[in-house]
Amino acid sequence: MSLILGIESSCDETAAAVVEDGKLLSSVISSQADIHAKYGGVMPEVASRLHVENIGVVLKEAMEKANVGYEDLDAIGFTRGPGLIGSLHAACEAAKALAMLYHKPLVPVHHLAGHIYANEFVDTFEFPLLAVVVSGGNTELVLMEGPLSFKIIGETKDDAVGESFDKVARILGLPYPGGLPIDQHAKKGKAIYDFPSQPLHHIPGTEKYDYSFSYSGLKTAVLNFAEHKRVKGESYSIDDVAMSFEKAAIDPIVERALAAAREFKVRQVVLAGGVSANSYLRAEATKAFEGTGIKLTIPPLWCTTDNAAMITKVAEKLFKAGIVCSLDIDVDPNWQIEDFREF
Repeated sequence: MSLILGIESSCDETAAAVVEDGKLLSSVISSQADIHAKYGGVMPEVASRLHVENIGVVLKEAMEKANVGYEDLDAIGFTRGPGLIGSLHAACEAAKALAMLYHKPLVPVHHLAGHIYANEFVDTFEFPLLAVVVSGGNTELVLMEGPLSFKIIGETKDDAVGESFDKVARILGLPYPGGLPIDQHAKKGKAIYDFPSQPLHHIPGTEKYDYSFSYSGLKTAVLNFAEHKRVKGESYSIDDVAMSFEKAAIDPIVERALAAAREFKVRQVVLAGGVSANSYLRAEATKAFEGTGIKLTIPPLWCTTDNAAMITKVAEKLFKAGIVCSLDIDVDPNWQIEDFREF
């Protein structure tokens, strides 16, 4: 038996959740999206202050919904990284204060491990497994040979795919966050504009594929396209630009995921992170893995955005594996998932 509280504050959502033996008892999220939308992106200083204001209320509601007291908990988990350093401190300090006050073990959780394991709320994992992690701050292919085993086999060389959605949305005059409005416009458009994609190729001198990503060139191409049209006084279809961009951004993810799944002979592929909510990615991944014998797990929409349920899910596994930390732990905004045991 285990009763775990998890706290998340890596970016602009303040969240807390309680899990008992894998069963989610409560999950509370306070989003700052509407506030940051005024600035066209997350303002780190504003996010930090809002986390401090909201975290007490969120914790109280999560514990009340779960109908448990802090003294009943077996451990307290929190997001240690990666994320915005000021935001991360909110969950870290709250978790340390509660752990000290109630004499509970403290469990540091990697944010991306949380996104991956969020899929366990709807499916069981079969190893070896490939996690396709796509979010505002990360784009990675993570191979899992077994539980709590993470090996990055491909990642972005520059910008994350989710960040490119936000930047392109701004170029097109669409609201922040950009993922949903671009997806909505893309459904009405056609991929008639030739934006640079990233064809899969072999590592020079080998037969192995290069699974890295790059999105800076794609963002620049859309910006140059829009600026060229503006200077010449020409109009263009936002729907068609959105679809053209979405195809150029998502197709390389699906292509690399399928190739990596075959190369590493995985039994299952899971989508994870905010961009896994994208309808084009979901549809293309479903088509790509159909008939391959590889199980594809697509998380429910509530699991795609930042939440504490996923953090609590991982904290429970870490606690049972005896992975806990001391009260002098600090956050790490650049924490690598492969180093999740190092703190």
